[in-house]
Amino acid sequence: MSATPKPQILVVDDEQDIRDALKMILEYEGMIVTEAASGRDALKIVNKQEPDAALLDIKMAGMDGLEVLGELGRIKPDLPVIMISGHGTVSTAVEATKLGAFDFMEKPLESDRVLLVLRNALQQRRLQAENRDLRIAFEERFQMIGQSASLLKVQDEIVRCAPTRASVLITGESGTGKELVARAIHRTSPRADAEFVKVNCAAIPEELIESELFGHVKGSFTGAIRDQEGKFVRANGGTILLDEIGDMSLKTQAKVLRVLQDGEVEPVGAAKMLTVDVRVLAATNKNLPDEIGEGRFREDLYFRLNVVPITTPALRERPEDVGPLVEHFAGLFCQENGIRCRKFTPQAIETMSRAPWKGNVRELRNAVERLLIMTQAETIDVGDLPAGLGTELSKGEATPPHGSLVVPCAGVSLQKFKETSERSFLVARLRQMEWNVAATAKAIETPRSNLYKKLDAYEITREQDGN
Repeated sequence: MSATPKPQILVVDDEQDIRDALKMILEYEGMIVTEAASGRDALKIVNKQEPDAALLDIKMAGMDGLEVLGELGRIKPDLPVIMISGHGTVSTAVEATKLGAFDFMEKPLESDRVLLVLRNALQQRRLQAENRDLRIAFEERFQMIGQSASLLKVQDEIVRCAPTRASVLITGESGTGKELVARAIHRTSPRADAEFVKVNCAAIPEELIESELFGHVKGSFTGAIRDQEGKFVRANGGTILLDEIGDMSLKTQAKVLRVLQDGEVEPVGAAKMLTVDVRVLAATNKNLPDEIGEGRFREDLYFRLNVVPITTPALRERPEDVGPLVEHFAGLFCQENGIRCRKFTPQAIETMSRAPWKGNVRELRNAVERLLIMTQAETIDVGDLPAGLGTELSKGEATPPHGSLVVPCAGVSLQKFKETSERSFLVARLRQMEWNVAATAKAIETPRSNLYKKLDAYEITREQDGN
């Protein structure tokens, strides 16, 4: 186990005696000290080295400490700087604080005070570095990986809508990354420094969802032993994602509509409304117009949410993104679990790109993690892929979109695979030609009579296999 590196401290003062005294105190505590006799020398040192903190005198010949502090704030904004003055005044301390000084000390310096302030500064810097690392790691987990046309379209829509206050309705199949879209909108919006609050409307019991969203006051119902802040209040100034909003009750929908219309929430049992400033994003894998037709979703709420519609593409519609996603998930999993990372062969990636991935990106991620855990070889090849990775197509089953191939399950005969692949190919080309048999026959270079025989043999019909 490696030892913790010693803190490096920059001492800036034009008095040699002060520099010597501080150096003795700090080195006795195990710190490494670099000295600068002027402001300009200090800036040169900072540009070459990475000190962990600085002690900076205010009154110096030439460039004074406040000028140096302003320049440090520009070139090293995360460097904690402790100002030192022999002629301290309140106005000087206020000005130093405005320029970003961590603290302000007057001469003569007391060693205990110097060490206490410096340790606090170093602790703050460590926490800031940890927070930055956590934020980077967090953002890596929620990256949108890929360069397919359909994904680039989504990213363009995010860029266009993020700077606005508009509500966004994100739709798509389960596992396609609807939450990633919501987080990307928040992260690139003016609200990025405020809270992002996610609420899974399908996971909260009906009797509790109003309390979760809007809060409640003590005694408003059995078990309400204290006031509870609702998710909308928590997200005040930021963004809330109402995930699986298609599962929300009509009663709760009415209250969400009020938030969108008036910016007001009503905690359960409260006597007055609370005003909030929240950007609302919603996500669902349901067809909300169909839900409206069945009387399960409010049409007025739908129009309020659907200001900017974004649809996340299914993974089978962007097979070229499978390779980058596999590499991304493998890297994350190995880093998080401290295991050696293995490579996937081009053949394995090609096979995975052809699979239907009914669970989309979420299913792909689970498959990558399972392979990394269970495979002992240095590389993961086609033979290591699970038998159920691909789905055999037979009559009446859904056909993958044009351009994707079918990966057979283990045990499928060559003849069966040929028949399944041929049926898939014919359906894809018929769809491409809008079910014009003559045009399809010409495109695939086969007599029309032969194509009709194939349609009859495979029981291909537009009613069954149409878009």
